[in-house]
Amino acid sequence: MADTTAPSTTATPTTAPGRRKAVSLTRTPTWVWALPPVLVLALGFLYPLALVVRQSFTPESLEDGGASLTPYTEVFASTVFREALTTTVWLAVGATIGCLVLGFVLALVIAFVPFPGGKAVARFIDVFLSFPSFLITLALLFIYGSVGMANGAWTGVTGAAEGPFHFLTTPWGVLLAEITYFTPFVMRPLLAAFSQLDTAQLEVASSLGAGPVRIVRQVILPEALPALAAGGSLVLVLCLNEFGIVLFTGAKGVTTLPMLVYSKAILESDYPAACVVAVVNIALSVGLYSLYRVVSRRAGA
Repeated sequence: MADTTAPSTTATPTTAPGRRKAVSLTRTPTWVWALPPVLVLALGFLYPLALVVRQSFTPESLEDGGASLTPYTEVFASTVFREALTTTVWLAVGATIGCLVLGFVLALVIAFVPFPGGKAVARFIDVFLSFPSFLITLALLFIYGSVGMANGAWTGVTGAAEGPFHFLTTPWGVLLAEITYFTPFVMRPLLAAFSQLDTAQLEVASSLGAGPVRIVRQVILPEALPALAAGGSLVLVLCLNEFGIVLFTGAKGVTTLPMLVYSKAILESDYPAACVVAVVNIALSVGLYSLYRVVSRRAGA
């Protein structure tokens, strides 16, 4: 009798093309995927930064291009640098305090006081964040400039030769412009924090007889502290590096560190001194940001 049993064959599992590709990708070393972004970061940021630091240690008096601390000692000893550093710090701190106070009040009104157009105002804040800083400065010049609307109205009513508003070319004008421009950077995280606040807490506090001021101080403010810290630290760093507002206000007596870099590099062609000021500005910004990260981590923000 013939054996009709079919010969046994061993099935060879087949791998789908997509599966084979996934396996080959997982076998690729991880450093291969990290290499492109690292190269982009190194060429686009780290290398130019290294050139700036190197130039800051290379005085023009050394023909062999050797390193020296002479540019740092000369810049630190100059009165212009010390005044620029002081002006930069007090403007940044003052603008940050103003933005925190004004931003907190405006965010409270938008989030908890119902009024027509409240949602449109909240959306406009997102659009405002995309505006360039010089645009806000130009708007203030149209209103409070020497030939602006306010001075024009004053001369038209009183018949005077000129109006009384000339503060935009002073440090106070720069401070006003920075507060006007950077306040939405504080309001945005505050509005996000307020949107997650449980309204039941507000209702319970109100039912227990707490007034609006007490509710803000004991219920809303503790919840808003992380958002205030985030927005305030961002505004502080941005104000330390702000250039366009100071330039467009025309405040000739106001010299900040970014303006000093521009003056040394473009107007005086003193590149070692400009690089020294730039290194100090970078170190100040990075130091403040690192301090904020440490404080926020300890606070659990």
